[in-house]
Amino acid sequence: LQIETVQTYLIQHLWRDGNPRESSPFINNTDDDKGTLYDGKNMALFEEEMDSNPMVSSLLNKLANYTNLTQGVREHEEADEDEGAKKKTVKSPQMGTFIGVYLPCLQNILGVILFLRMTWIVGTAGILESFIIVSMCCSCTMLTAISMSAIATNGVVPAGGSYYMISRSLGPEFGGAVGLCFYLGTTFAGAMYILGTIEILLTYIVPSAAIFKAEEKAQEADALLNNMRVYGTCCLTLMALVVFVGVKYVNKLALVFLACVVLSILAIYAGVIKTIFEPPVFPVCLLGNRTLQNHDFDKCMKTEIIDNVTVTTKLWSLFCEGPELNASCNEYFSLNNVTEIQGIPGLTSGVISENMWGSYGPAGMLVEKAVPSVPASVASQDKYMPYVANDITTFFTLLVGIYFPSVTGIMAGSNRSGDLRDAQRSIPIGTILAIATTSIIYLSCVVVFGACIEGVVLRDKFGDSVKGNLVIGTLSWPSPWVIVIGSFFSCCGAGLQSLTGAPRLLQAIARDGIVPFLQVFGHGKANGEPTWALLLTAVICESGILIASLDAVAPILSMFFLMCYLFVNLACALQTLLRTPNWRPRFKYYHWALSFLGMSLCLALMFISSWYYALVAMLIAGCIYKYIEYRGAEKEWGDGIRGLSLNAARYALIRLEEAPPHTKNWRPQLLVLLSLDSELSVKHPRLLSFTTQLKAGKGLTIVGSVLEGTYLTRESDAKRAEQSIKSAMAAEKTKGFCHVVVSSNLRDGFSHLIQSAGLGGMKHNSVLMAWPANWKQSNDPQSWRNFIETIRETTAAHQALLVAKNVDSFPHQERLAEGTIDVWWIVHDGGLLMLLPFLLQQHKVWRKCKMRIFTVAQLDDNSIQMKKDLQMFLYHLRLNAEVEVVEMVNSEESEYLWLIMLDWWRCVTCGPLSFLLLSGKHVSQIQSITDESRSSIRRKNQSGAHGSAVNNQNAHLDDDKQDEVAQLIHDRNTASHAALNDNSDATPERVHMTWTKEKFCTERTRNREPNASVAVRDLFNMKPNQSNVRCMHTAVKLNEVVVNKSQGAHLVLLNMPGPPKSRGGDENYMEFLEVLMEGLNRVLLVRGGGREVITIYS
Repeated sequence: LQIETVQTYLIQHLWRDGNPRESSPFINNTDDDKGTLYDGKNMALFEEEMDSNPMVSSLLNKLANYTNLTQGVREHEEADEDEGAKKKTVKSPQMGTFIGVYLPCLQNILGVILFLRMTWIVGTAGILESFIIVSMCCSCTMLTAISMSAIATNGVVPAGGSYYMISRSLGPEFGGAVGLCFYLGTTFAGAMYILGTIEILLTYIVPSAAIFKAEEKAQEADALLNNMRVYGTCCLTLMALVVFVGVKYVNKLALVFLACVVLSILAIYAGVIKTIFEPPVFPVCLLGNRTLQNHDFDKCMKTEIIDNVTVTTKLWSLFCEGPELNASCNEYFSLNNVTEIQGIPGLTSGVISENMWGSYGPAGMLVEKAVPSVPASVASQDKYMPYVANDITTFFTLLVGIYFPSVTGIMAGSNRSGDLRDAQRSIPIGTILAIATTSIIYLSCVVVFGACIEGVVLRDKFGDSVKGNLVIGTLSWPSPWVIVIGSFFSCCGAGLQSLTGAPRLLQAIARDGIVPFLQVFGHGKANGEPTWALLLTAVICESGILIASLDAVAPILSMFFLMCYLFVNLACALQTLLRTPNWRPRFKYYHWALSFLGMSLCLALMFISSWYYALVAMLIAGCIYKYIEYRGAEKEWGDGIRGLSLNAARYALIRLEEAPPHTKNWRPQLLVLLSLDSELSVKHPRLLSFTTQLKAGKGLTIVGSVLEGTYLTRESDAKRAEQSIKSAMAAEKTKGFCHVVVSSNLRDGFSHLIQSAGLGGMKHNSVLMAWPANWKQSNDPQSWRNFIETIRETTAAHQALLVAKNVDSFPHQERLAEGTIDVWWIVHDGGLLMLLPFLLQQHKVWRKCKMRIFTVAQLDDNSIQMKKDLQMFLYHLRLNAEVEVVEMVNSEESEYLWLIMLDWWRCVTCGPLSFLLLSGKHVSQIQSITDESRSSIRRKNQSGAHGSAVNNQNAHLDDDKQDEVAQLIHDRNTASHAALNDNSDATPERVHMTWTKEKFCTERTRNREPNASVAVRDLFNMKPNQSNVRCMHTAVKLNEVVVNKSQGAHLVLLNMPGPPKSRGGDENYMEFLEVLMEGLNRVLLVRGGGREVITIYS
């Protein structure tokens, strides 16, 4: 019993060990009663796994009690949880397909364009072209609905609807950009619905309510726009107050608005059927072939007979200067007769053949019927006459942009996913059925409008020819007012719904935190109403109302909706083609080809509607995308763009693996080896700055470091070190990858990095590291030995090596003043020495620096010709640099070497008595070493016979004798140094070689201080063989020349000599490099990787 109790307690508390949890409703749940789910005796084998992986019984239990509201609340209502607000009990969703998806979509799709512009579009474009417009737009929304259905059924869609689907499918950047475009589209849709409401109010219901009235016909358009602005602003204010007071009132009126839409549609079809038997009487008056505005006259005749007296009518007064029969009249009025035709001839009248083709024209073009007329000689006064004319220039693409908003609203069902009983079933069925229904309605309306209504009436946008009646209302039954009132309330309801939905969409985007400057709009009232988002929506909507033209606002929102639909199709196509394991939609009737077709159609419609609006919309989306990418929060939503990146990277890596890069494509792919301090902080962050400045070549960067120990014991340290390096990389703006290795020792760790860092063809070809500045003072010789071993590793791996001295003094972000980058080209390394300064000059820090190239000429070299050749070489390389050839004469080198050996011998002979007892044999052997050095330098400059005679005297000394003499001097010097020290413990345990130029010059002055023998004692610790002497001579002499020429340079690049083959000379090698760089501030030692990296060919 005690064992079972302990077991139950442990299992219950295994979930509270502080490990990070996955944000899933099934795994790592922290409910208090979950411990009992594992209270079993048969799962002991899996007890250790229960901490992170639940048992199947637990998973199924949680799944059975799970609803889609939980995830939505958790993801989009985090602010409420932070404030500690008490959660309200959420009722189980009960809405089905018809009520929850079909009717809302129907209500949102059928709207203002159908009632106010559909007849005008049919009359202007003709039946055929109108059919094409409607078919394109409906096909676009149908294909989008198919893609949306696949996305919506691929898992739970929480609150947020379309924005949630796009952002979780395409990532935060695309999600934010398209989400904001969808928000702007919804906001401008609200402006369009409000403008439609005011147009119906002032044009068809109460025209007398207009504040601005036109005194002349030419001012009517401006007066109408000003009235729209004033009344639209008042209407927007009223609607915003209603939404602010409470959305529940809007929801209660939703059924009323829906009933208005349905009744209006039924009235239209009833009127069409009635025209077969009894067409409505709406006479249209024509003067010649021109349509007249039927406002200021009641009889379509010039004169009438009353009591056998011919009198003029009101129409006569409109065209003549007076009511008299002999008054002067308009020429066209005098030449043509007045006729009256029926505006609604009926379905069987045959008018469909006349309306089959379009009638486009410029603004001010008169609406004319295809009948004979007598033209007037002067038409300048036509614009002042009561003719029906085009208010805007019409063309096919404009009509596409104006019509498209009538097919939007397909997202209404997906936006209500949280209220549906089975969203994954209801959304596809309801949305596709709603689109099919509305498509049939629109296509049938195109045909019946063209078949029932006279063409001049169809082209009369505001119904001026039918006494100011709504054109579509003239067709309805039982009265035109059914359509007028129905369309008025329909537009009001659509405007309220836009002002309700747009702020919540903005609030969802703001709460996701992907756009930092929108954070304030995520807050609202205590009940969650988005107050600030509503205010911003009202401001943007007001900008649309100030445009005041329904025809100008419609293409704007078309762009934003098309942008949204385009990315829905893109999301579905990407997920299908990438075949991500999580892509398992329940809706099976989709295909990537359909999604691509829908995406292409959306893009085509954008540019067909308005190419400049399309470019502006894409620019806005692009700016938002780049802003989120630059400043937005990091989100990992498992989106398709990340999957696309992975597939593209895999494909590119496989292609890169096929062949090594050509010299023209070579660029430094850097492996940066960093050292960390005891706190796991980066010791030299300026190394990362230099990496960033060198990355003008756009190459790969891998930042690596090594921790000593085992991975099991230092796993947490490795993760902390990785985070520390990533933070340093972010601070230094270094883009690349981080790799921390735990190894038993540093040397093996760096070796592993050099061998295995990178993947496939994306492997580093260069290693960048810092010079170990304090290697002399270090008590552990392993530090500089690891440095030399790293050099050997890179050489063996055929990789370039860059070693930066005084890296902490390298520039950070500040721009350097004008100066030079000096390149000392001693040996050819494949051109890397010349390529690096060019890459640095591409960065703003080094942009003002000029490149200078120095090369060294020997005694038998023609320095003038060398300079010319080098200048020509740089010209072919397209590099701008100053060239200078430095001469290092061999005679000076030999004299210098001789002085070194002579002073060395003097130091020896001035030492203790034991050095004075050296035999003549040993003296002659040391002399022979010197002679051989001198003869090897001068051999090529002497005649063959004479040189042979001289060299044969002193040049042959076998290696055994050289080593014997060198070891004898070394041993005796070490003994004498021990005797000179007061404390025998101070005898150096390691070999030091610190012969520098200063020491050499001090020794050569002969004015030595009493303790001079102590000052140069490190010299005797170096094994005095021929190679060490010559290497030191080269380092000292070359350093003297470099300091003389380049001490003021911003950066000096030097060839890095290779390490000795024998590890016994490693310390001497470090001394050589130290002397070579002495007196220089910023130095970059460069060692090529054994291949050409720069070419003269294009």
